Amino acid sequence: MNRFFIFFLLTFTAGILFFSTTSYSENPKTILKNVHLFSENEKPNLDVLHYSISVDLDVKKRIIEGKVIITCVVPKIKNEIVINFYENMQINSLRLNKDSIFYKREKNNIIIDRPESNSDTIILMIDYRGTPQRVGLSSFVFGSINKQSLVFNLNQPNYASTWFPCNDDPSDKALLDIKITNDIENISVSNGILVDSFSVGNRKTFHWRSLYPISTYLIAIYSSNYIHFSDKYVSITGDTLPLEYYVLPNQLEEAKIDFEVHPKIFGIFENLFGPYPFIKEKYGVATFLWQLGAMEHQTITGIGSNFIGGNKFFTDIYVHELAHHWWGNSVGPKTWKDIWLNEGFATYSEALYHESISGKDGLISTMQSKFRNDFQNTLYNPGNDLFTPTVYDKGAWVLHMLRKKIGDENFFKLLRKYYELYKYSNASTLDFLKVCEDVSQKNLTQFFSQWVFVGEGIIEANFSWNFNELNEVKTLEIKIEQRQTGYNEYQFPLDIKLIYENEIEEIKTIFVNQRNYKQILLVESKPLKIIFDPDNWLLAELTEENN
Repeated sequence: MNRFFIFFLLTFTAGILFFSTTSYSENPKTILKNVHLFSENEKPNLDVLHYSISVDLDVKKRIIEGKVIITCVVPKIKNEIVINFYENMQINSLRLNKDSIFYKREKNNIIIDRPESNSDTIILMIDYRGTPQRVGLSSFVFGSINKQSLVFNLNQPNYASTWFPCNDDPSDKALLDIKITNDIENISVSNGILVDSFSVGNRKTFHWRSLYPISTYLIAIYSSNYIHFSDKYVSITGDTLPLEYYVLPNQLEEAKIDFEVHPKIFGIFENLFGPYPFIKEKYGVATFLWQLGAMEHQTITGIGSNFIGGNKFFTDIYVHELAHHWWGNSVGPKTWKDIWLNEGFATYSEALYHESISGKDGLISTMQSKFRNDFQNTLYNPGNDLFTPTVYDKGAWVLHMLRKKIGDENFFKLLRKYYELYKYSNASTLDFLKVCEDVSQKNLTQFFSQWVFVGEGIIEANFSWNFNELNEVKTLEIKIEQRQTGYNEYQFPLDIKLIYENEIEEIKTIFVNQRNYKQILLVESKPLKIIFDPDNWLLAELTEENN
């Protein structure tokens, strides 16, 4: 997910003028107040193998008529089956292995006694109806724009259960079939490949299928009077990947200009990370009405309508969401405590993209655009602050510093190995740490402790230097005094560029391992100028004292 608050502020007024009849909007100051996570005792205790979801959309009444068939494995040691489903939604019938069964509802859960059976695989069939509750970032929206309905959802982190019964846990990936029925003039879009579409009277159904495992928060519905156009990308595997785009009619020409960058992004990411993980399906983009950015629904990214302009201003959003298909969709988080593995990776992928396009300057300028000195909370387990700059921008900076610590060769080897080990499954921060140490052959406990698990904020330090010459021995005394409160004593490598007469330059690297650090360096002559961290590898605010 990409939260472009700066772009939001710049484009919100223009968006209101352009889409003068938009009936859907969000207040960025209050949008997250309802975000919550299921507590540990609410989490389901089953492994879903397959979802078959059928939803009939009544856009006038804003009601879903739904049917879900869940094929799942329940451990024999469990006495109850727990399914997440919001209690405002009405259940018409519930069957287990085709038999009616008693169930109860508690705290947005369906609780069923586990049947006595020799098999641990069961099939649940649930018919339901209702208007999904609006919670979190959006959940399920019956929206409209220019008097035309536009239905969409945004499940992250665990709001899929507002509109269909499921195991709403990111680590429980399953295969998916989804059928969406709406008025005949609308196109209904979802994950994976289009299996079939058919009309009955003035209603049309689209049947989509995901051939790869998917988390519930990545399951998508978009349904409106879309205009559809296509492109293609030839993968490094030799496969031709269809690129499918669904946009509002008045944005067709602008979208063709903006979206043409996708094959270039694919080429860069496949060379860096490995083949696109969903190569047998598609990559798509659909317009929706969440105007704070975009959402990386698996194989079908949602883009806020304000982020299509025909001027290529929003390429970073497209880069970020496509990167998620490696980092977040294929390699998923084990828990929401690990969300930085999604968002930090996708954000750093923006920097890697610009490095590929513009070299070192592109890398540095992108990372500087993500620098700030007010990151709150820890990177791992940020609590309810799942979608904050700490997770996105500090996450990217941690990867940037990790790259410096282990070197480019190890870093890019690390990305490929991590992807290969965990694609189509889920990884925790500790899993990632283990891969980092295996590849680099370094002990990274201190690095992860200060930047991921314990430390908050950034390095804040004063530095000074003094040149001395005694008996023709020339030295430079370096002092670093850390003053941050988020972590007592950061340990970090620090590059120092020494600039001499005749524009001669030299870089020396020291390793700062104390809150108040001092080191003496031998030099050839007195420097005219000294630059600390000249290539911006550190998430640090370094202030020079008078020398």
